[in-house]
Amino acid sequence: MIQLPAVSVKPLFSVLVVTLSVLLAISVLAPRSIFSQTSFSSLSRENVDIWSVRRMLEWRPCKWWLQGHLAALSEKSNGYIRIDCYGGLNQMRRDLCDGIGIARLLNATLVMPKFEVAAYWNESSGFADVFDVDYFIQQMTGFVRVAKELPPEFASKEPFPVDSSKRKGQFDYLESVLPSLLEHQYISFTPAMSQRRDRYPEYAKAAFCQGCYSALHLTKSLEKKASELLLAIPKPFLALHLRFEPDMVAYSQCEYTGLSPSSMEAIKAARGDKKPWTGDLAKIWRRRGKCPLTPKETAFILKALRIPTNTHIYLAAGDGIMEIEGLTSVYTNVVTKSALLSGEDFGNMHGNTKAALDYYVSINSDAYMATYFGNMDKMVAAMRAFKGLHKTLFLSRRAFSELTYMGFRGKRLARALWEAHRDDFVMGRGSALPDCFCEFKL
Repeated sequence: MIQLPAVSVKPLFSVLVVTLSVLLAISVLAPRSIFSQTSFSSLSRENVDIWSVRRMLEWRPCKWWLQGHLAALSEKSNGYIRIDCYGGLNQMRRDLCDGIGIARLLNATLVMPKFEVAAYWNESSGFADVFDVDYFIQQMTGFVRVAKELPPEFASKEPFPVDSSKRKGQFDYLESVLPSLLEHQYISFTPAMSQRRDRYPEYAKAAFCQGCYSALHLTKSLEKKASELLLAIPKPFLALHLRFEPDMVAYSQCEYTGLSPSSMEAIKAARGDKKPWTGDLAKIWRRRGKCPLTPKETAFILKALRIPTNTHIYLAAGDGIMEIEGLTSVYTNVVTKSALLSGEDFGNMHGNTKAALDYYVSINSDAYMATYFGNMDKMVAAMRAFKGLHKTLFLSRRAFSELTYMGFRGKRLARALWEAHRDDFVMGRGSALPDCFCEFKL
C-alpha cells in the first residue's frame, strides 16, 4: 500500500486566519457608503462623468394620479375661488398649484388667478400672458371646475379676502375657509407655504398634480420664443441654475472673503440693516449648507463631478450674478438668453417671461444642475422626472461646506465631493418631490 506523506493542518489554518483577517480589515476600513460594495470600481477613471453612474432609484409619476379612478365632481359648486399669487414666476406657480388642490378640496370653482404686479421683479404680465388659458381649462376637466369668466353677479365685485397664512392641512381649510366660501360665494386667498398635501384626500392631490405638471403650458407665442432659444443652444448642453446675486447673498446672511470690491459693495448695499452672521454662528450656518455657492466653487464641483470643461452650458439665471468669471474662466462655453436673443426681443420681456424661458430650456435640456433648491428647481426637477429625463442633480452646499471645514482641499476634496454627489444621484435624492411622484427601483 502506498503511504501518503502526512500533511500538517497548522500552516493551512494559519494562512486561512491571515486571509480572513485581511478581508475583515478591508471591510472595516472601507468608506462607509452603502455603495462601497457595488460595481463602481470602473468609475474611478477620470474620464467618466457623474451621469455614467448607474442609478438604483428613479422618481416617476404615481399611477394613482395618472391612471386612478377619481371621485366625480359634485353637481353643485360651493362657490368661486381666486388664488392670489406673489413673488417670482415659480413662486406664483407654486401658489397656484396649491390653490388648485385646495379648490378641489373645498368643492369650489377656480377662476383665473391673480399674478402680482411687482416693480421689484420688473413685472407686469399676468397669468394669461404666460400660460395658455384654454389648455389649462381643458386639462383640468374632471379634476376641478375652472371658470374663464365670473357670472354677472360677481363680475364687477372684488372677492372676499381670506387670511390663510396659517392654513396648511385639510381640516384647516374645511373648518376655517369653507364657511367663508359658503357665506360670500366668491373669495380670494394665498396658500400658506409648506402645505401638508400628504393629508389631502386622493382626489385633491390628483387635482394638484394635474394642475402643476399637465395643465400649465406656455402661451403659443411664448413657447415659440422658448423653442427658438432652445434651438439656438449648441447640443448637447447642461442647464445650470446658478444663484449668486447680491440680494441672494444678503438674504443668506453669509460672509465671503476673496470677492471683488464691486461684489462686496453690491452685497453691502443689498443687506441694508440685515447683518451677516459672525463668529461661531457663521461657521455653524455655513456648515449647515445655508450659504450660496460662488461661481468659482460651482466650477470646482463640476470638475469634481468630471463634467468636461468644454461642455456647453446654458446659464438659467437672472441678471446680476456676481463673480461669474469664476465659472467662465474654467467652463468657456457658457451661454445666456440675453446673448442668444436679439436685443429688442430681450428688452421687451418682463421678469415672468424671462423666467418662463429659463424654465422651458431647463426642462428640455440634456442635463440639469442647480446650486440651490428653490421654487424653480423643485418645479424643473419634477417636470424632468415627468418627462422621463433623469440627468438632474442639485449641487450640495452642505457637503462642500462640511468638507472644506474639515480641511479637505484639492484632489482629496474633489474625490469626497464626487462620492457625496454620486450617492445622491444613484438614489435620486432631490430629483422630484413625493407629492405626485413615486419611487421606482431600477
